[in-house]
Amino acid sequence: MGRDSSKEKPTLGGQRIKTRKRNIAAPLDPAAFADAVVQIYLDNAGDLELIAKCIESSELNFSRYGDTFFEVVFTGGRTQPGTTKPDEGERHPYSILECEAKRELILPSVIYIQKILRRKPFLIKNLENVMRRFLQSLEFFEENERIKLAIFTALAFSQKLSGLPPETVFQPLLKDNLVGKGLVLTFITDFFKEYLIDNSLDDLISILKRGKMEDNLLDFFPSGKRSAEAFSEHFTKAGMISLVEYNDKKIFEVKVKEMKSALTTQISEDADISEVIETVKQHVKDAKLPEIEVVRILWDVLMDAVQWSGKNQQQNANLALRQVKTWAKLLNTFCTNGKLELELLYKVQVQCYEDTKLMKLFPEVVRSLYDQDVLAEDTILHWFLKGTNPKGRQSFVKALEPFVKWLEEAEEEE
Repeated sequence: MGRDSSKEKPTLGGQRIKTRKRNIAAPLDPAAFADAVVQIYLDNAGDLELIAKCIESSELNFSRYGDTFFEVVFTGGRTQPGTTKPDEGERHPYSILECEAKRELILPSVIYIQKILRRKPFLIKNLENVMRRFLQSLEFFEENERIKLAIFTALAFSQKLSGLPPETVFQPLLKDNLVGKGLVLTFITDFFKEYLIDNSLDDLISILKRGKMEDNLLDFFPSGKRSAEAFSEHFTKAGMISLVEYNDKKIFEVKVKEMKSALTTQISEDADISEVIETVKQHVKDAKLPEIEVVRILWDVLMDAVQWSGKNQQQNANLALRQVKTWAKLLNTFCTNGKLELELLYKVQVQCYEDTKLMKLFPEVVRSLYDQDVLAEDTILHWFLKGTNPKGRQSFVKALEPFVKWLEEAEEEE
């Protein structure tokens, strides 16, 4: 027994040498690997389910030739290093670029890749490499091949293909020569259209955010066409009104933010009222802001600029009323009709409702706006009798009752 075990020892040592041998790199042979994968496609006549099974059980070295594998999947064979041109070697006719540019014909390939990635998750890096290379080389593909790549990309995100990061797709597209030729815009348009068939605009925006493109959509446009108008025109024509509306809203929000920050600076520095009025007019003109929006912004900015005290109700009341009095002329300049006055009154109502330190101030603020000629009596009465905003309405109506009574009596006396 003892002798036997001593005999076994050298074989253990022998095995150790074997593993050492295995570490000597075999020469790279992507051609043989590609031919073997092509053969699996041909043997199974393009049946992707069977092909997936054969690939799972094959001994081929996928961790080494992952890029080559995806070249075979997309183009039917190996491509020349770093390009999209076919290299020598066997080819099969069942690739993504060989089928028709129809989603129902490309979807099976996406599901097939998903299956393979589940078994061999390390291949996601190789899929990224090959997609990045192809997208950077869009100009070398035929038009209908570019459409197929766009459909594939859309379906890959739609099917949430194992962890494919959106940067992989969007960043390589930003090559100046591709963008300049308009190829990128066409690709992105096909991609968006296809993606929105199964997904919401919010889903698309979330992909764009993850791809760091949400704020830079104009970068997909040739440099001469990077304007909000060109964006609207292009995507309206392409039938993506929701994207156009989303973009308009985004631009609008940016302009509102810019206006608020310019006014906040001026108001906190106690600028001259005429200067502030000029600033507002300039922004209104540039951003084509609706009058109602201007009234809302002015009230927000004035109240945000107050240095509120912590708990002292009386002090806060004085601060709010002083702010109204100081800037009444500014409000007056832009509250030019009953509808806008009513909007201002709703704005005061909502703020007094949402901000506990102002809750009890509603009647005083309204009174002050009346004294400064910002709110007309008719507007206040209309709000009192027919106001439609429910926030805190009951208690505010009650609080305003004495003032309304006083207004009515004053009118009778006249």
